[in-house]
Amino acid sequence: MRFREARDTPPPQVDLIPMLTVMMGVLAFFVVVTLTLGSEEMIDMKLPAAQPEDLPPPTVTNPPFVVEMAADGGFRVNNAPTDKESLKAQMEAYLAQESDNIVYLLPDRELSYEQVMQFLGEMREVGGDRVSLAIEE
Repeated sequence: MRFREARDTPPPQVDLIPMLTVMMGVLAFFVVVTLTLGSEEMIDMKLPAAQPEDLPPPTVTNPPFVVEMAADGGFRVNNAPTDKESLKAQMEAYLAQESDNIVYLLPDRELSYEQVMQFLGEMREVGGDRVSLAIEE
């Protein structure tokens, strides 16, 4: 019986350059994705402070200014239909009456989050921090 002769073959070598190239590509991908997702504009929201339950609710001197945003693109101010331009004028007049008046935006549940936040941003250009997002219970 004849066996093959044992040759002095060097052990196989692992070439690290292709592996490092792939790893750098994956790292670059995640860096780009992270920077892209982190650039979204956020709405600054301040939650009200907790109030003790033994205090009576605050008295409201003026009726609230509620802007309802319908799914079809229409607007209603305190249940009266209006358009976007007259809404801005009504908001300015209401906010000029007293310094603690607040405008509430009540969107339809069928509207997308993006539409609501975009319109809320437009309202905040007129009313600043005196514009709030409202929800129905």
